[in-house]
Amino acid sequence: MGNTKERRNLLVSTVMVLFFFNTNHYQVMSCPDQTTNCTDQDKKVLEFPLNLEYLEAEFFLFGALGFGLDKVAPNLTMGGPSPIGAQKAKLDPLTRDIVLQFAWQEVGHLRAIKKTVTGFARPLLDLSIKSFAEVMDDAFGRKLVPPFNPYANSYNYLIASYLVPYVGLTGYVGANPKLQCPDSRKLVAGLLGVESGQDAVIRTMLYARATHMVHPYGITVAAFTDRISRLRNKLGKMGVKDEGLVVPKAMGAEGQVAGNVLVGDELSLAFDRTPEEILRIVYGSGNERVPGGFYPKGADGEIAKSYLV
Repeated sequence: MGNTKERRNLLVSTVMVLFFFNTNHYQVMSCPDQTTNCTDQDKKVLEFPLNLEYLEAEFFLFGALGFGLDKVAPNLTMGGPSPIGAQKAKLDPLTRDIVLQFAWQEVGHLRAIKKTVTGFARPLLDLSIKSFAEVMDDAFGRKLVPPFNPYANSYNYLIASYLVPYVGLTGYVGANPKLQCPDSRKLVAGLLGVESGQDAVIRTMLYARATHMVHPYGITVAAFTDRISRLRNKLGKMGVKDEGLVVPKAMGAEGQVAGNVLVGDELSLAFDRTPEEILRIVYGSGNERVPGGFYPKGADGEIAKSYLV
């Protein structure tokens, strides 16, 4: 009996030693220097998306409510300038309900990122009719008459919204492999999940109206999305990473469908974009060193500012 009890105690002790060794070893291997990795190396990658989160929050808040962060969460702006030209959109009840949900989600995203990195003040954003009209004119290679107004009705607003979350989600896909700390990757995965959901909802609502003629242009909703996607590919300068709602069947999932509610590569995986590609697109200049578009004075953060010196 004594020998049995001694063997049992020795076995328990051995298991406990191995458990604590393996646990500590895993913690060390998973993030060797958590402070360095999470603040120094990950900081610039995590703060860059604030540029797009500010834009999305303001666009959705104003679209649904007629006011933005200055009223609902002024502390998040850190004293940055109010957006130019943003206004309440003329939305049907369902679209307004969904846009309002998006708006509060974006406020949450700003809070989540700022809990991890200090971030920066809201950059100057141009959300005016003129800014969106210029994007649409560039997409079609001619001036639309009258100028495209994103706030005129639900159709226009959803088409304008097609511009927003997708660029951000491709950025999160591209950011994930560059992050060192598990907490950083978890944050980006959480942001990516919701941004992807927003994009899917917008695309689904537009897909249901794909053949609708957008008044007064006589252009279908699907054609608008195709032209916008082509423009983003052109500005990004890294090939096809964007597709409209309807594509040639050979480009659809497994080459079997022309419908394209969700965008993906040949394996139906999400495309990725670098910060440089994103800046080229949101500036509307095709050059990460030339601000414009939605960011008349340029984006902020270490990555964006490195191209403005």
